Amino acid sequence: MISNNDFPRLLRLWSTDRHTESWVLGTVYKTTGPCYRKAGAFMLFNSLGQQFGLLSGGCLESDIQRYAKEVMASGQPTTICYDGSDEDDISFQFGIGCGGTVYILLQPITEQNSYLQLEALAESLARRESSIYLQKVMGDSAEAQLLTEADQNNSQYLQITAQLGSSKAKLLMLETGAGRHEYLATRITPPIHLLVVGGGVDARPLVGMASILGWEVSVCDPRPANARREHFMSVDNILDCPVSKLPEHWLFDTFDAAILMSHNLQMDAQALSVLQGSRADYLALLGPQSRRASVIELAGMQDSELRIPVAGPAGINLGGELPESLALSILSQCHAVLHSADAQPLYQLSPALEQSQ
Repeated sequence: MISNNDFPRLLRLWSTDRHTESWVLGTVYKTTGPCYRKAGAFMLFNSLGQQFGLLSGGCLESDIQRYAKEVMASGQPTTICYDGSDEDDISFQFGIGCGGTVYILLQPITEQNSYLQLEALAESLARRESSIYLQKVMGDSAEAQLLTEADQNNSQYLQITAQLGSSKAKLLMLETGAGRHEYLATRITPPIHLLVVGGGVDARPLVGMASILGWEVSVCDPRPANARREHFMSVDNILDCPVSKLPEHWLFDTFDAAILMSHNLQMDAQALSVLQGSRADYLALLGPQSRRASVIELAGMQDSELRIPVAGPAGINLGGELPESLALSILSQCHAVLHSADAQPLYQLSPALEQSQ
């Protein structure tokens, strides 16, 4: 099982063998009570018995595989339900203990159903476009539709977007040419794109952890001894341009977050300056507060002029001093900021908020 649940990566895995193996798409379309995954979670199964992703905490996947084989054989979609509060349900017998109920849709991915529009979805994500993925929940045939940014002025797109609100996924009754049916509408967005300025030894665990999270990672370092591909095998892009030239790179407008760790005051100052013109929501700087002040001064700026606040020293107080601990600390802070979370311990949350996690 590959447990990385980043959908773009799952699609790349599927794309490699989509014509040589039979495939089934598993989707959580509804939950009640506390559940490990929520509506809009995806997983792929193939005829070799391989599983990509997770629809639970790893407890139910082997059982779901049984149903996926039946879907491959019949070519018909099906739905299954696991009730963690029912003593007679298999999920209760597994001793999962979360007490929630999860509803799962299994759809065959075939040429006859246009591969559930997964090829078009992969292309949209490759262009870093957001889209809305529609899956018909009930019926004898597996159906899916894709609404991309090109459909933003489409009345159906606007209607679905309004109904989704801030939710990632929601069951909606939609009118189609075949009548009125229930669809799961899921908002699909490109992965978080992290820029790391500095390709030294301490950047390696940070880049590796960010890749495990499913983020797209770019490393920028023009110094020949740094950011060498053999040390950054998981990184998506290595940019060897001068930091001052970053705004001219086509990736510049795609950065969601940036971490400055070049260990060079001038390079960090240049990066801080140019990234103020980016769309990033998180900007972090290694080193103590005195170094932060020096970098801002070298950039010819003042704190009050920073459009993107600089987290420096970077990270949250987790303890530890090795590069791996520092990477965990910084990425935890970055993750919380990008997801508008306060990094509060989950046991301190109210039950309602806890269930939404």
